[in-house]
Amino acid sequence: MYIQITDLAAARLTKSLNDQPGYFKVIYDLEGCGCNGIIAILIVDQPEALDVQMETNLVPFYVDPKQQLNLEQHMKLDTEPNYPSFKLSSDSGVLSSNIRVRDARAVTAGSSDQSVTCEL
Repeated sequence: MYIQITDLAAARLTKSLNDQPGYFKVIYDLEGCGCNGIIAILIVDQPEALDVQMETNLVPFYVDPKQQLNLEQHMKLDTEPNYPSFKLSSDSGVLSSNIRVRDARAVTAGSSDQSVTCEL
């Protein structure tokens, strides 16, 4: 799997790390959503043992192998200057146009500024 990350999306992802170490993980989040689930990006301390590495033009992303079915082989992650979320698309179309980044690292656990994944 490969994700092409636009320059603006790369800048926002880098900023979201807050100069702290972390890894990006693409998830199909069902927990607490009250909906059928959404694609989200987690920042984690370490990938899980079975996570699969996805190549990008920025840094590797990770995904749970069971959730790979919700994604395409070649995707593009983009954002707009005045919109706070990301859009993930492929040749098949838009997979999600409202992807949020949620910091799940232990360093930020309990932080009041963590975003809620299912907010629209």
